[in-house]
Amino acid sequence: MSNLSHNPQGVALAKEAHRRKLRQLKMQKPKTPKERLIFALDVGDLETAERLIKQVAPHVGMFKLGSQLFTSVGPMVLDLVYGMGADVFLDLKFHDIPATVGLAAKEAARLRTRMFTVHSLGGANMIRHAAKALDSTTLVPGLQKPIILGVTVLTSHEPGDLESLGISGPLEETSKRLAKLAVENGAEGIVASAQEVPMLKQILPKEVLFVTPGIRPAGDDYGDQSRVVTPSKAIEAGSTYLVVGRPIRDAADPADAAKRIVDQIAEAEIDLANNS
Repeated sequence: MSNLSHNPQGVALAKEAHRRKLRQLKMQKPKTPKERLIFALDVGDLETAERLIKQVAPHVGMFKLGSQLFTSVGPMVLDLVYGMGADVFLDLKFHDIPATVGLAAKEAARLRTRMFTVHSLGGANMIRHAAKALDSTTLVPGLQKPIILGVTVLTSHEPGDLESLGISGPLEETSKRLAKLAVENGAEGIVASAQEVPMLKQILPKEVLFVTPGIRPAGDDYGDQSRVVTPSKAIEAGSTYLVVGRPIRDAADPADAAKRIVDQIAEAEIDLANNS
């Protein structure tokens, strides 16, 4: 794979191709409240995962597979999700040398994932390699290439955490800088707190998708995430997809918990339409 960082013309062509892809994203955005809900399948074994997939699949559009479950059971869990008619959001936050991330992106596409994450701190060249790898990957006809999502600042991070990493300045400015870098170099969406979405929408193309973790129904336990909002506030802020984990996973009736969140999303969409 060529080193895009030393090829200015190649970088310019890649960015123009990326702008065309962004304009096509409108057709891929979720069309129903159910499609906007992503369930974070944060469990450690296949048996629990299979039970939750079967319970929750009728009420969510996508399942987020993270490091714990993917490391534990591997790609076989994807077949369980696909078998229930849902999509996969592979949240492994790729952050490595550009060539390695490019190869990982190819494998994510071959696994038929709907979206996957790269860490924006990996830099522009790394993200460009992921995007170029997808463009050169041949898939089954009719299968869409996955959407690259840039991760900016984790929802568990507070300003002091970033300072300890040598990143100075307000947390919001760091999020803006990393989001802009990701989108300019191949990402089609951003993972960001709903509290940050309004400011990011001001500096990014209107086609960019926003995937928001840290969603909690009102009155719910916030756990280890310090920047959380309710489903209705996330929709109002401009989030495209909402990621919910514990409130569904730990509920006495996960299916009912998911359904109630979809209902909240639907109500928020109606309120937003009436007020626009």
